Amino acid sequence: MLALAAAATFMSAPGQSFSVAAFVDPMLDDLGLHRTNYSVAYMIATLIGGCLLPFVGRLVDRFGARVVLPIVATSLGLACTWMSNVTGAVGLYVGFTMIRCLGQGSLTLIANWIVGEWFHTYRGRAAGICAVGGTASVLIIPQLNNFLIESYGWRDTWLVLGGTVIVMLVLPAALLLRDRPEPLGLLPDGLFPDDDDNRSSPADDSNDGSENSGVEPEKRTAAASGSPTVGTDDESFTVREALRCSAFWKIAGVVATVSLVGTGLMFHQVSIVAEHGVSRSLALGSLGVQAAAATVSTLIAGYLIDRVQARYVLACSMVLEIFAILLLIFLPSAGWITVYSALLGLHGGIIRSAGCIVWINYFGRRHQGAIQGMSMSIMVLAAALGPVPPALAHDLVGSYEPALWLFLVLPALAGIAVLSAAPPTKPAAHLREENGYN
Repeated sequence: MLALAAAATFMSAPGQSFSVAAFVDPMLDDLGLHRTNYSVAYMIATLIGGCLLPFVGRLVDRFGARVVLPIVATSLGLACTWMSNVTGAVGLYVGFTMIRCLGQGSLTLIANWIVGEWFHTYRGRAAGICAVGGTASVLIIPQLNNFLIESYGWRDTWLVLGGTVIVMLVLPAALLLRDRPEPLGLLPDGLFPDDDDNRSSPADDSNDGSENSGVEPEKRTAAASGSPTVGTDDESFTVREALRCSAFWKIAGVVATVSLVGTGLMFHQVSIVAEHGVSRSLALGSLGVQAAAATVSTLIAGYLIDRVQARYVLACSMVLEIFAILLLIFLPSAGWITVYSALLGLHGGIIRSAGCIVWINYFGRRHQGAIQGMSMSIMVLAAALGPVPPALAHDLVGSYEPALWLFLVLPALAGIAVLSAAPPTKPAAHLREENGYN
């Protein structure tokens, strides 16, 4: 199950900005579009795609990943075929809408859903391993895209991506994927119902000082790892209840900031660093450094999220992003692009694991697809805006620097806000009502 989730994360690449970045300049030259027009197409299409993600989350909650994943993967493969045949702005809008919703949005959501259903005590570590699929994608796909575009052109490259998605995901998911462990006679974390290990965990010895002491070990584990709601269906929040919690919006602020700033930087990566004398090959090659650093921080953050409250881990990611942007603004020489990429990778790795698991840790398992759908909708909507400020700055003043200063402010504000995002507790009256008591 974990391997399938990691494969889904890896093959979300066609809809991710790090993959699209390799296509920007070749498509601009061929289609005769201005950079701002191209970025606005990306923005509008991403906005539309993002609005569909809450619906996708509800579908996964209702029908399960075993049904939804092959459908989404097939659709993404067809969307890549569409992109290979784009001839103008209208086709570009449609294609961007499909790859952003299906790739960046739906496949990532489904992968997180699988981890949430199959892991409990070790959910953070499992999310870290799953997220390695994403960092491997950053390491491999941009280089592969660049090679294929230079060798065969951007149209054939889209076809290769689409075919790869279908081969890697559709049949394996249909044959091997199962939605939940309980129908198979298992418990999360690969345990059996009569296994003594399911009554304890590394976090059981933690003294969280809360009223959760004295409850079942499963619930104590949840409290120690950052939420009193983990793994207990009767304490899960609905979407409406989650949206009423200030913690939801503070965490969403981090996710939105990461998405907006990260997409803007990645989308114009080649052009931004060219202002500092960095070549196209070095700009795309530095993504390998970013992926390697992200792999390390992904695994570390996955381990920490099982033991430390998520808000502190997320705040650390904002600090790393601030340092990365400062270095980009004052980049001393082309060689420093490696350090910049490493900082951005460390930051992104934290978000890939902690940023996806925090929702189920804070708001429970029963409605995790719908709640993650809302959070990912916010993320995708923010990503839609990301490419526009750098494009406008470049077209209006001939430099990306004004947009970079704007990008510097956002993680500072989000990092401060998320520090106060304490795990919510569901009112006792709601719990009694859900369990059939007056």
